[in-house]
Amino acid sequence: MFSLTVVDHIMIAHSFRGEAFGPAQRLHGATFVVEAEFCAPKLDDLHLLIDIGLAKDVLRAVLAPIDYRNLDAEPVFAGKNTTTEYLCLHIQQELASACRDGRLGDGGKAVTGIKVLLRESHIAWAAFEGPV
Repeated sequence: MFSLTVVDHIMIAHSFRGEAFGPAQRLHGATFVVEAEFCAPKLDDLHLLIDIGLAKDVLRAVLAPIDYRNLDAEPVFAGKNTTTEYLCLHIQQELASACRDGRLGDGGKAVTGIKVLLRESHIAWAAFEGPV
């Protein structure tokens, strides 16, 4: 299996519902380093998995609607705790959609899996890996 990873970052604000979250029930911020790893079983005729520049542009386009936002106020997250794990799922699903609809070119249509990892700090991160 081949993989290619591109990296970006986002800054968000949010709060969580539920006693399990303790002080994180209050509004707080986070800066995440976002790693998107695209996987495919083979390379194309040019020996590429996907174009790196295109992958970076699409990742930025997926992140732009949540960057510098209070996620509590975003309709797409209404009623959801936007945990690090859940944000990984959300971003992975958006990138998978981009592969399916051609925004990542022909290489994107050959991608079979995507892993999204969000690094919240040097001691804590979460990831979600799923099929396209």
